[in-house]
Amino acid sequence: MSTILFRIPTYLRTFTGGRGDVSVNVDGTSVNDALVELWKVHPGLRDRVVTEQNEVRQYLNIFVGAENIRDGQGLATEVKNGCEITILPSVSGG
Repeated sequence: MSTILFRIPTYLRTFTGGRGDVSVNVDGTSVNDALVELWKVHPGLRDRVVTEQNEVRQYLNIFVGAENIRDGQGLATEVKNGCEITILPSVSGG
């Protein structure tokens, strides 16, 4: 079992009781496994982070450490005990 720390952006903290950091215990080894555990604790986050097809919403980025999961294996990206997963809104402008 691994302990994973999620960093939650300010605008989603309404769904975590105001918490910016949420730790979960995960039996699996992927970002998806960790997210499933996060949904169990804070179910309101799910629809704001992933689509009905279980894909990360286009306006969000998820990082494991410093690596964006979009640049790797997506939700299948490996997580290890003690790692941090950061959910960040995309920044756009011109």
